[in-house]
Amino acid sequence: MMESLRRVFYLGVKELISLRYDPVLFLFVIYAFSIDIVTSVDQAIHVQNAAIAIVDEDRSPLSARIEGAFFPPEFQTPVLISPQEVNTALNSGRFTFVVDIPPDFQSDILTSRQPEIQVNIDATAVAQAFSGSIYIQQIIEGEVTRYLGAEGKSPPLPVRAAARVKYNQNMESEWFLSVVELLLMVTILTMMLPAAALIREQEHGTIGHLLVMPLRSVEIMLAKVWANALVVQLGCVLCIYFVVRGYLNVPLAGSIPLFLFGTMIYQFTATAIGMVLATMVRTVPQYVLLSLLIIAPMIFLSGVFTPAESMPPVLTQMMTLSPLRYYVDFAMAVLFRDAGPVGVLRELLIMAGIGAAFFILALIRFRTHFGLVGK
Repeated sequence: MMESLRRVFYLGVKELISLRYDPVLFLFVIYAFSIDIVTSVDQAIHVQNAAIAIVDEDRSPLSARIEGAFFPPEFQTPVLISPQEVNTALNSGRFTFVVDIPPDFQSDILTSRQPEIQVNIDATAVAQAFSGSIYIQQIIEGEVTRYLGAEGKSPPLPVRAAARVKYNQNMESEWFLSVVELLLMVTILTMMLPAAALIREQEHGTIGHLLVMPLRSVEIMLAKVWANALVVQLGCVLCIYFVVRGYLNVPLAGSIPLFLFGTMIYQFTATAIGMVLATMVRTVPQYVLLSLLIIAPMIFLSGVFTPAESMPPVLTQMMTLSPLRYYVDFAMAVLFRDAGPVGVLRELLIMAGIGAAFFILALIRFRTHFGLVGK
């Protein structure tokens, strides 16, 4: 037993040394856990410094309040334009939003005539168009409500909904996106690194050297698993402390050691899936193309972009086979909701079970692929 562990250890060290002499792969790992996380947050779909113009045909105190309610960082300082300039301003791309306040708007509000404000949107700026329209509606409704309250004309509401936002009080999308991008990078690198190492050895012929040595196939596979998992785990640790918490100031409420423990279990699962795919191809480009057919569905069926309950029943059932789904649930529960080991035990067991099944399949495929049946 000790001799087998020693062989696994030294084979893993060989993997780490080979990674050191692969500058492209080494730099990609650094990029994935630093620049990629930051840029994914910067490209978040939210309103940021949006150009807005206002057509004030009312010239009343209420319209002035609405004009003054748009301010940075969501919006640029509003520019007053005439009604004749609206189409020109939108056609030129100068403004994303143009708010047109009609004549007699204030008097119609005070007499309960329910006037309408026209909001013209340049939808080619799709990243801001949808969210911005919601922001503008909330701002206008808020200013009208406050104005009516000051005038003593605010009608009483029969029911008042009191919202209590937990875990992300300001609903900052950056908190969620930074962690999600980290999980995706862990997935991609964990599936790519060990599989690429195995295929490179096959391409260069060095796998034959290992096969003639007194090594068992399980030892070769375990060496690739722990060595590449160590690299990804180290990158994950540095990213959590120095990028997510340090640079992006994301407040992580839960236990980071528990998150890293769950990440190790998930890495075992993702590596096993990658090794199964690696035994089906003979070159790295072939593996990249094949892995896209697996990684893309894993990501889009994980619940990151679309909640499980919003998907068709068939896709919901397919999601149960994706370990990334349970990894996302586990990470969000631990990092943001401060869940303990008992609260995420189900996700950990499912990930471990899927990993064990794929590791056995990878071992069988490895022996068959290299003619090592019985070794």
